[in-house]
Amino acid sequence: MIVAFSVAPSGGTSAGTSTDSVHDAVAAAVRVVRESGLPNRTSSMFTEIEGEWDEVMEVVRRATEAVGQYGTRVSLVLKADIRPGHVGELDGKVERLEQALKRQES
Repeated sequence: MIVAFSVAPSGGTSAGTSTDSVHDAVAAAVRVVRESGLPNRTSSMFTEIEGEWDEVMEVVRRATEAVGQYGTRVSLVLKADIRPGHVGELDGKVERLEQALKRQES
C-alpha cells in the first residue's frame, strides 16, 4: 500500500506559545518516516510511504505522535492506495504517468 499523509500541530505549544510555521514539527514527522527504512518521498504538502498495512500505519502513528510534541492538538490528513501484491508503486505509478504523457505528446 501507499499512504500519502500530512500531519501538523495546532493549539499552541507546551510553552503556551504558537507560531505560523510548522517546519520543525513536520521535520520531526519526516525524520520518523525516513528512519523507518520504508520507501518514502516528501513533497511540499505530503509525505508518501510504501509498505504493508501494519508497518505503514505504525510509522504514520509514530510520526503523528512526534508532531504532537509541538502542539496541544494534531491534524492528520491521510489518503491510501491499497493494492495487495504490488510493490514498487511509489515510483511505478509516476513512471507510468510520465510514459502516458510522452505518448500524448507524439
